[in-house]
Amino acid sequence: MSVQQHGAFTGTVVIVTGAGSGIGRAAARAFARAGAHVLGVGRRPDALAETATGHPGIVTLPADLSAPGAPQQVIDAAISRWARLDVLVNNAGATRRMPLAETTAEGITGLFDVNVVAPSLLAGAALPYLRQTRGSIVNISSTYGHRPLPGSAHYAATKAALEQLTRSWAVELAPDGIRVNALAPGPTESEALAAAGLPEATIQQIKQDEAARIPLGRRGEPDEVSTWILHLADPATTWLTGQVLTIDGGLELT
Repeated sequence: MSVQQHGAFTGTVVIVTGAGSGIGRAAARAFARAGAHVLGVGRRPDALAETATGHPGIVTLPADLSAPGAPQQVIDAAISRWARLDVLVNNAGATRRMPLAETTAEGITGLFDVNVVAPSLLAGAALPYLRQTRGSIVNISSTYGHRPLPGSAHYAATKAALEQLTRSWAVELAPDGIRVNALAPGPTESEALAAAGLPEATIQQIKQDEAARIPLGRRGEPDEVSTWILHLADPATTWLTGQVLTIDGGLELT
């Protein structure tokens, strides 16, 4: 029986960033179905409203996590509403195609601000409350956090950084009973490629090329990934920390 079905999160409070689409939307809804109070965070109010439709357990908060003070505001919003925090899911992220010959300082900084700095500040702001609940952090990496991605090396580097943060925080926070794990999805259906500004023809070609390289023959679906986010965060998963779980249809093996 999955954690979504048996209500393992009843009464808990979960923050999911990047909740306006894709994996974040699927995770927010899955946590809500499992009984959690969910704060869904994202840039687009309309997309967040769609995530919450039909899911009364989801409250939304539009925010740009790279803005000064935003991570603390997100944590404060959850605490002021529910007075506790059990799970932080660092899912929000940016991707950018940036070959070395076209690399700019602005491009590098922008990726690291969203993919590394914001999750770090969120985790730091959440720490006092996660200590109280002996909660957990789930960071969303990528299969490209530990395999090459020519043409998008700096995106891959941000995910490699997030995986190393996961391992280091796991050891650092273990005395507080806080578990820290990461999920590394392979290519998954989402709006990330469109958000990166790629033309539709390019997006479709990328999707076809990715599916052809995946042993199971297709890209992933957000619900397939969100299931494992819940497993990593499940309070019953008491002895798992510092791990990076890759779910990519076997792409890692190629």
